Amino acid sequence: MTLGGANVWSNFSYGSLIDAPNGWILHPQGSYLILFERCKKSPRKNIKVYSHLFYANEMGEPGRIKNSRLHDLDSAIETWNELIAGGWTEVTNQFQESA
Repeated sequence: MTLGGANVWSNFSYGSLIDAPNGWILHPQGSYLILFERCKKSPRKNIKVYSHLFYANEMGEPGRIKNSRLHDLDSAIETWNELIAGGWTEVTNQFQESA
């Protein structure tokens, strides 16, 4: 390798060491909930994450689904961080698996 050349090993990876966003977050006014979950069929080298947006009822539980999206890992992390910075809060209680 010559000086000033690119390091050929810098972009090589066996998989992601970053955890995918996972769990529920609640809108600041309590009107929406988003569930982030890793796509179980995505390979380790190309992790995909689903986000499911739900309307929340008056008790802060998921009601009707509004939409679902499939993100690559970087996009999912960016979306999660932007929402948390915007006042969304992580919800620790578990909802029904069917939601």
